[in-house]
Amino acid sequence: MTNGLDEEDGMARRRGSSGVTIQAVAERAGTSTMTVSNFLNGTGKMGDATRERVREAVDALGYKPNAAARALASSGAARIGLVYANPQNAFLSAMLVGTLHAAAARGAQLMVQHGGDLEYEALAEALRALVRSGANALLLPPPYSELVAGQPILAELGVPIAAVAAGRPIPGIFTVRVDDRAAAQAMTDLLIRQGHRRIGFIGGPEGHGSTAGRLAGYRDSLLAHQLPEAPELIEAGDFLFESGLDAAKRLLDLAEPPSAIFAANDDMAAAVISVAHRRGLAIPNALAVAGFDDTPIAVKTWPALTTVRQPIAEMAERATSALIERIANPESDAGAADMCVGFKLVERASTDIGRLRR
Repeated sequence: MTNGLDEEDGMARRRGSSGVTIQAVAERAGTSTMTVSNFLNGTGKMGDATRERVREAVDALGYKPNAAARALASSGAARIGLVYANPQNAFLSAMLVGTLHAAAARGAQLMVQHGGDLEYEALAEALRALVRSGANALLLPPPYSELVAGQPILAELGVPIAAVAAGRPIPGIFTVRVDDRAAAQAMTDLLIRQGHRRIGFIGGPEGHGSTAGRLAGYRDSLLAHQLPEAPELIEAGDFLFESGLDAAKRLLDLAEPPSAIFAANDDMAAAVISVAHRRGLAIPNALAVAGFDDTPIAVKTWPALTTVRQPIAEMAERATSALIERIANPESDAGAADMCVGFKLVERASTDIGRLRR
């Protein structure tokens, strides 16, 4: 695993020996940088009209490909660029396992770069840097896919892009995800079957696709069981442990606190358990707690956490494999659709008194 080439090598990748960029050629020809790259390297398929437009643009601009860059491109190697936000996030760790497994199996290189602040411009520059450094495909963890959805950067980059756990289908990006809404409804159903009627919910950051889906599933379950929705039982988080601490305190400080709390990821659910312990609340007798993802922290809490298992490593492996296939065969259908995989409710002692006694 590497953080990519240095800036000098990256600029060589982007610029020809004439100083004209491949992006400038693509813009003049009215096509993508990948199409220009295919023309220069004699790879891929394109119509005669497209080939002629690219040829004219190359001649008009005097573009002369950098020899080192052409050697790198002609190697045919898959170089997957992955951006990340929080390196301590358990979701990222699981995603890396699947990505590395697929990359090792297919002889691909993984290039990792920090995506900067969770803002479009910072992310766009990080993605450009990866492509300049030689990445010929990009893999996005949440919530980066939502940040670039519908943005011009997708066409500008000219490389295939995949996203894991995007929360919804996104045009132009291959998405691998679970049905967040159905999974959250199933978990809330479980808590209701166990006798809970006041169920707190801690969501993720606004604008995150899975946040909306999981909140909708929670509401679907309440409606199906003819339970009223209590606005004071719904708290916003940001998928980080610290936000779970704050949300749990507010929920448990209510005049009529919930008997169960469902957090939209495991890190926040673990924070709920921590707050409950500090207040002397026995879990699950006084408070049941459930999470989402089934990351390693789910079995490191006490009691172990009931959660929704989405197969993060498998999802990342499928997304990476699809990208590698697209690089090897640009005309392939791989990585051109939305893939929804199955989820599973994993019941542990944080909601089940009987399991705690065993």
